[in-house]
Amino acid sequence: MQIDTYIPVTRAKTKFLDMIRMLDTEGSTVAITRNGVPKAVLMSMDQYEAMQETMTILGDRDMMDQIRRSLDDIRSDRPLMDLEDLQ
Repeated sequence: MQIDTYIPVTRAKTKFLDMIRMLDTEGSTVAITRNGVPKAVLMSMDQYEAMQETMTILGDRDMMDQIRRSLDDIRSDRPLMDLEDLQ
């Protein structure tokens, strides 16, 4: 995940509503810093849900094995499905 903006916590407190609007319109990710060190991340709910879904997929060994096998099939130019199977 890429952080688009870093904002000190003191500024974030006064600009919170503006930051929420920015997330809605720009899809940005904002890191909130304390003493110059990132301590929290603010992102849209869509970004959060997508990240959670990705982590679920990456954590599912069977699904990842299937994805790897599919990629191997694509790279080897093997037919993914016989046209006769579609009828």
